[in-house]
Amino acid sequence: MNHLLGLAIESLVAVLLLVTIGYCTLLNTRLKRLKSDEHSLKAVIAELITATEIAERAIGGLKHTVRDVNENLGSQLASATSMSEQLKRQLTECDNVVRRLSKIAIAARPQAAEPEPAPAPARLPPSKASSARAVAAAAQAFSERRRTGGLAA
Repeated sequence: MNHLLGLAIESLVAVLLLVTIGYCTLLNTRLKRLKSDEHSLKAVIAELITATEIAERAIGGLKHTVRDVNENLGSQLASATSMSEQLKRQLTECDNVVRRLSKIAIAARPQAAEPEPAPAPARLPPSKASSARAVAAAAQAFSERRRTGGLAA
């Protein structure tokens, strides 16, 4: 019986060793796969780091571009504001000149009735044509006074 018990124990140990060898082989293949996955993962991480660096440089370039555009837009806005103010001043001066010219035209109209004016052009109504003629006559009188050295307005 001793002999049979020893053989059973030896057989059990041999079977357990075979199971252990099989399990070790399985673990070895899994470890090889894990190592290959680790290498591919390292390659992916390296590509990700490179892409991140490129993106950071691009963001820096975009920030610089935004700063330049902001400065340029600010200077153009300031220029447009000053030009708008200049145009407002010129329009005010033009209004003053038109008022003075109309005063001159009113003052240059004769008090007595004039002969019937020539028919107005077909495009303008008679009242606008006569006021246009009056403004033209006043401007001509203004320029003649200016030429002779007198005060115009």
